[in-house]
Amino acid sequence: MKTIPILMYHQVDVVPPSGTPLRNLTVSPASFDWQMRCLKAWGFHGLSMRDLEPYLRGELNARVVGITFDDGYVNTHENALPILMKYGFTATCYAVSHQIGGHNFWDVPAGMAQKPLMDAPAWRHWAQLGMDVGSHTCDHIDLNQADEPVAKQQIEQSKTELEQMLGLPVRHFCYPYGRFLPQHWEWVAQAGYASATTTQRGRVHTSPEMNAYALPRVLVNHRTTWAHLGMKLLTAYEDNR
Repeated sequence: MKTIPILMYHQVDVVPPSGTPLRNLTVSPASFDWQMRCLKAWGFHGLSMRDLEPYLRGELNARVVGITFDDGYVNTHENALPILMKYGFTATCYAVSHQIGGHNFWDVPAGMAQKPLMDAPAWRHWAQLGMDVGSHTCDHIDLNQADEPVAKQQIEQSKTELEQMLGLPVRHFCYPYGRFLPQHWEWVAQAGYASATTTQRGRVHTSPEMNAYALPRVLVNHRTTWAHLGMKLLTAYEDNR
């Protein structure tokens, strides 16, 4: 059985002041750079969910780590992309298809400032440079609060809309807020996705019984030190969270 960490990021930007709502969803560009440098030094190859597929299926074996970003912020394109290119890594960014060029309106109730999301040219540029685009539904809804027709529409239509925008297949999904029920992963599979990630903490333990539609991830935030990152990647620390 192979253990594969999948890193979970949201924003790569100036970290907001202490006490700011959802502050832990931001990592500074300098921190992101040294984190990627650590991965390289430790012999990891950072991969998008697309490039990670054969490793998750057990077809290839190497020291790999998945790199994912939720929501599709402009700062992911402006700040994270050059760093990923610098280290020769790829990553998946999950897009909210009805908010291409929009804002993270779903964070407003929690008191978080609105931040701009990538527009269509930025998403195409992201993909042209070898990065992967996944789906985060059409409207970033809580699937647990949606009835079956709405949930299926959000899962299926977002895939179609993103594929039309990019002219490329969209094979990976991420549950908004990390919330899902067993029927949701069945609908994600039926829609034609190859995987779905959650906010459940942990590393992926590959096996024939692994559920590719409920993959855990490793949280990285502004408080993560290099030693902490090493524990998360190389030990069972994150698996016990």
